Amino acid sequence: MNRTLIIAEHDGQILNPATAKCVSCAAAIGFEYDIVVMGTGIGGITAQAAAIDGTSKVMGIDAEHLANPLAANHANEIAALADGYSHVLGPSTTYGKDLMPRVAALLGVNQVSDIMAVEGSHHFKRPVYAGNVIVDVAAPESVTLVATVRTASWKAAGQDGGNAAIENRPATSGPVEHSRFLGLQTEGGERPDLQTANRVVSGGRALGSEENFEMVYELADILGAGTGATRAAVDAGYCPNDMQVGQTGKIISPDLYIAFGISGAIQHVTGIKDAGTIVAVNKDPEAPIFEVADIGLVADLFNVIPEMKQLLS
Repeated sequence: MNRTLIIAEHDGQILNPATAKCVSCAAAIGFEYDIVVMGTGIGGITAQAAAIDGTSKVMGIDAEHLANPLAANHANEIAALADGYSHVLGPSTTYGKDLMPRVAALLGVNQVSDIMAVEGSHHFKRPVYAGNVIVDVAAPESVTLVATVRTASWKAAGQDGGNAAIENRPATSGPVEHSRFLGLQTEGGERPDLQTANRVVSGGRALGSEENFEMVYELADILGAGTGATRAAVDAGYCPNDMQVGQTGKIISPDLYIAFGISGAIQHVTGIKDAGTIVAVNKDPEAPIFEVADIGLVADLFNVIPEMKQLLS
């Protein structure tokens, strides 16, 4: 049967926008699509999923061992549910990158990673070499296709026009014994999630210290923005690892990305090239970041940030 199953990502209360982006990819593939929501007390989340445009059915699996995003438990449920679906899609978020390879292994198939465009039901484009090369991938039609969707490449489907049927199902598996969930910790506080934020303020090694990085946080709070950083800033200990943007960090696509003291190494640019508008502030007029920036300002960030805060406050 040609039908697509989409794995919903959520925090226990709100559906992650990455789910609606997976729906856009499923719509481009062209088959009817269902969404599965796993967790506990998920009635509100299944209702959010049912409202996404074009969704045929939402399946809710409420079980205690599925309450936390432990891929070892979730993968067993997805593998059991995959029978009857030609495609199984998950987001290329931290959760999806952990979950989907396990699903593929359980089904005995290869995974297609980071779908950025659909050329046919089993023909896709995906980036390689830090996004410098886009390759065509043709997957066999004889087996279930398991894939992650490059969320930075897709607009979210409408989330208020759908009216999908909701079907509650029991879990088909129990908790695994080899892994257990200890906790989920984020350094972002109340700021928007980096991978879903519409605005992101980022800093590089030029900030010089963890204390100076507070300037980035303060400006982000005024703008209601998420916060990001380069690998150099993370490695120097100025900010936590989960703020890293780039090839070995997070791939993001905010409407506005403001880069302070970031030179523009290709590894970082890979993570921001899908942003709507890129604003760069750097003292070096030859900094590579200006080649990709929509707006560039050659200036000292230690002067610019306070001025911006004053103007925006």
